[in-house]
Amino acid sequence: MKIIDIRESTRSIQSSIRNAYIDFSKMNLSLVAVVTDVVRNGKPVIGYGFNSNGRYGQGGLIRERFAPRILEAAPESLRDDARDNLDPHKVWAAMMTNEKPGGHGERSVAVGTIDMAIWDAVAKIEGVPLYQLLAERYGNGTPQRKVFVYAAGGYYWPGQGIEGLEREMKSYLDRGYSVVKKKIGGASLAEDCKRIEAVLKLLAPGQRLAVDANGRFDLKTAIDYAKAMSQYDLFWYEEAGDPLDYALQAELAQHYDQPMATGENLFSMQDARNLIRYGGMRPDRDWLQFDCALSYGLVEYLRTLDMLKENGWSPARCIPHGGHQMSLAIAAGLGLGGNESYPDLFQPYGGFPDGVKVENSFVTLPELPGIGFEGKADLFQEMTRLAS
Repeated sequence: MKIIDIRESTRSIQSSIRNAYIDFSKMNLSLVAVVTDVVRNGKPVIGYGFNSNGRYGQGGLIRERFAPRILEAAPESLRDDARDNLDPHKVWAAMMTNEKPGGHGERSVAVGTIDMAIWDAVAKIEGVPLYQLLAERYGNGTPQRKVFVYAAGGYYWPGQGIEGLEREMKSYLDRGYSVVKKKIGGASLAEDCKRIEAVLKLLAPGQRLAVDANGRFDLKTAIDYAKAMSQYDLFWYEEAGDPLDYALQAELAQHYDQPMATGENLFSMQDARNLIRYGGMRPDRDWLQFDCALSYGLVEYLRTLDMLKENGWSPARCIPHGGHQMSLAIAAGLGLGGNESYPDLFQPYGGFPDGVKVENSFVTLPELPGIGFEGKADLFQEMTRLAS
């Protein structure tokens, strides 16, 4: 049993949208296929992975550093002999050979992309959904196939206006979402409050709005927004300041007693630990958004969950960024609080397998081997082009 090839292709997910910090007019991602010599149903098992939106494709790092280390490793050094399978932890260690500690940035995205494909292959070799494999190895043995999801959108579009925002948010509510999210910080505070109030007027009882500043604010602006938004019953106030400014986050908690969320731009267990130690996050109400596809993959995410447990946090307070099926599988297998969802954006990489419906902001995952990419026709078409 061995990995015989690792292929990468950089794909465009460009869009005319923008948040408070960046526009997506030149956004791309890396799509990876890990080809094994294991045969199931007459075909070689191939694992697939890609990185989340907001960070660019990592083709150079994947092709020049991380894929060669796996392919050059002795095949037996990557095996899980007890299970007659690949060992994702050993593959991860091979990728990180000769890498110094620290520097968690672009390389964490490259490793996380390959790691996703490795776990997809491992679950396919065992012939089970990844969420089942994770529940049996690291959870309580029984996955929670019904997973909470919220609709992320509300970006600033050219010529959008309040009416365009209202149409977008209503379309998510009509599709079964009870929690929707919009951007703030890309307009004035007064204009953002008008946009918030316009969305709140659309919500029925039990429906909620979250807002996301994408790390744009300094402390004064973050507090100004906190004071203005305290009048609203928001699901959360997300990433007010720079993700590494733990002092800002801790001070903000003194001015905003409603739920806050952050963590999508922290790319290691160590950075996540610093947030927990110094960021003033409150385990009874706040949310953590670490994204395995951007932060060295599931191998590192498992370490992060262990760290959270040691510090009194439940995995149910984790709702990962990214809107991809890998985090859905992790949420179902390890009991996370849910997952982000992009109903219309960053396609075909976001979303669910075909036929999966959103009901009151929950989806039920189908029983598909691996991560379940084969169940999403438009996405799997892109993947098979890479692997063919």
